[in-house]
Amino acid sequence: MVRFGRTGALLGVLGLVASLALSGCGEERTAAEFVPGQTPGSVETAAGGAPSGPPLTVSPADGAKDRPVSVEISAALPDGGEVSRVVLKAEDGEQVEGKLRTDGSSWVPSAPLKWSTSYTATVSAIRPDGAVSEGTSTFTTMAKPGSMITSGLYLFDDRTYGVAMPVVAEFHPGIPVQDRAKVQARMFVQTDPPQPGAWHWVSNGTQAYYRAPEYWKAGTTLTVRIALAGIPLSNGRFGNVDRNASAKIGSAFEMKVTNSDKQMRVYEDGRLVKTLPVSLGKKKTPSSSGTFVVMEKKEETVFDTMDDPDPENRYVTDIQFAQRLTWGGEYIHAAPWSENVQGERNVSHGCVNVSLADARWLFQRTKIGDPITITGTERRLAAGNGWTAWSLSWSEFVKGSALPVPDGGAGPAL
Repeated sequence: MVRFGRTGALLGVLGLVASLALSGCGEERTAAEFVPGQTPGSVETAAGGAPSGPPLTVSPADGAKDRPVSVEISAALPDGGEVSRVVLKAEDGEQVEGKLRTDGSSWVPSAPLKWSTSYTATVSAIRPDGAVSEGTSTFTTMAKPGSMITSGLYLFDDRTYGVAMPVVAEFHPGIPVQDRAKVQARMFVQTDPPQPGAWHWVSNGTQAYYRAPEYWKAGTTLTVRIALAGIPLSNGRFGNVDRNASAKIGSAFEMKVTNSDKQMRVYEDGRLVKTLPVSLGKKKTPSSSGTFVVMEKKEETVFDTMDDPDPENRYVTDIQFAQRLTWGGEYIHAAPWSENVQGERNVSHGCVNVSLADARWLFQRTKIGDPITITGTERRLAAGNGWTAWSLSWSEFVKGSALPVPDGGAGPAL
């Protein structure tokens, strides 16, 4: 196992110092990079008919002040009524773009509103009798707060990922339990073709993963908005920015490692294409069992474990074709020094050792987000030690959602 920088796997530009103190086979985990954030600004909207019914009561209320820039527009509707039009304009006349939630509960601006700005919202709705009602509200957003959390999204625009790539949102400090439903309601994922999914929070609230019940279909487009900017939290902090990304899912490439015979079987689009010998972690430093996701790839790197408390585990080694599986330092990598025992004995510090030729072959074919499942070792993959969305069954995974999940997963919220 190793420790080192995770910058190659991450997105955009945000320094986020990892709080995990992890040991392993290589370099130190350094500051994260994420997809660039969208700060409060403005954008446009809908269409409707002439009002003929009684007026609507709009939220935020007319005259409301210090509203968060994450505010959504809603109205009190009679049973059976449906919103037909929402127009939101800033004080300079600029119209704000947005979408109605699929459940009709509110209208969501497509970008955070501006700080300290007056807005006028006009909502039209069709009543059960066919009459059109309208309501108007003018409200003001709050000034920019001084205390914000930092956040990240592990997804790059226009990249192609493996079928197991979860949407990973990161928060520092972690989101308090009582705030997770509110934050999760602002984390939007759309898939094309449509595939239901769910969010799962790690216990300390520093990460949330989104996945479907099964691996993504090859060719899927993921469109993600983590609309965090301005969300007020119970700890007195606010969300910092919105983060958006759209990415593709490539062909299916899956690796399965069995400790019993010390072999890796490689599947492309469900077809076995190669079997290769491996050496896993020795008893003192066992590899983890579970389903991992390739998080980062480095053709050349250095594993430096000189700060390990056990002198036997201290070394500095040049490594080729390294593919990160955990934050704690488990990798697939070339290990020419163990080629004579690969397929027979476990001698590594927790990594999946393969020959130089096999490591090169794998490296040329894998994508960030490809799954690898390891079975039969002495320990289980710890939740949150890497992108561990697939280390749980679907029934266990949905228990980590802060909002109810329909059977089979939820569709898009917008």
